[in-house]
Amino acid sequence: MLKVSGLHTYYGAVHALKGVDIEVGKGEIVALIGANGAGKSTLLMSLCGNPRPRHGSVYLSGEDITGIATHMLVRRGLAHAPEGRRIFARMTVLENLRMGAVASDPAHFDSDLERVFTLFPRLKERREQRGGTLSGGEQQMLAIGRALMSRPQLLLLDEPSLGLAPLVVKQIFSIIEEVNREGMTVLLVEQNAYHALKLAHRGYVLVNGRITMSGSGADLLANEQIRAAYLEGGH
Repeated sequence: MLKVSGLHTYYGAVHALKGVDIEVGKGEIVALIGANGAGKSTLLMSLCGNPRPRHGSVYLSGEDITGIATHMLVRRGLAHAPEGRRIFARMTVLENLRMGAVASDPAHFDSDLERVFTLFPRLKERREQRGGTLSGGEQQMLAIGRALMSRPQLLLLDEPSLGLAPLVVKQIFSIIEEVNREGMTVLLVEQNAYHALKLAHRGYVLVNGRITMSGSGADLLANEQIRAAYLEGGH
């Protein structure tokens, strides 16, 4: 579904991504792990065209989307739940979800909204509450729900567990697994390498803007180098 070839991205003179190659097959969960500053979030943002890659190509379902304007990518089936959630704090939960559905067929709105409320019952309870008054976990649920409202082919998730209590993290990962079982393809950037690789079908390791290792989630979990660098003894 996604093929990234030779991607180079810069922030001014800083060379952030240095020839990244990854692939994500339809129906997969693919995890991208690495240390802070490795370029994980930059890769997801580059896929969305901001910042725009200087070299390389991005194909989604066989279509070259490398030069397509960011706002048009949602209509091509790409949705991004960014690091830090970035919900509309002064809007209600329902208004945030409406914003996520702007690019999709209005005929699907009610059924899509019911699906999100089934996945996240807490959001249904809070539907008239302003996003900025939600807890961190509820805001993360809203960020994912808003992305799902666009009916994406590929869901990009950036650090969905960041700053959340362990019980909420477990809930979030359970929901990611559930939407994947329903057919959603997911590219997951996650600091918690153990949870990410346990969930993922495959994974990539990004170090200083370069992919240094790839394999199945299980193989990477068992790799001694990965365990020493990212798993702190496996957890």
